[in-house]
Amino acid sequence: MHPLVNDLTQLKEEELNQKFGDLMKRFNQAARFGPVSVIPQLQMLVNDYQAEMQRRGAVAMEEMRKKMDKDGKAFKNIIDIQ
Repeated sequence: MHPLVNDLTQLKEEELNQKFGDLMKRFNQAARFGPVSVIPQLQMLVNDYQAEMQRRGAVAMEEMRKKMDKDGKAFKNIIDIQ
């Protein structure tokens, strides 16, 4: 985790995606033209944002799975081989 990154869990989904897009633009610019010494710092930030997006995706999938189990639409025992 980058020491200067704010708490990403407090951002709304739209804000997180917007900031990630801006960060990727800066990363690409630094990779093409900019100072090479900035790239590892930007990579740490990119990793933090990606980890937060993956965490949110996992939470959403778990909530969807629980809802499907509750509604009886889960994928358990849907294939009967007898």
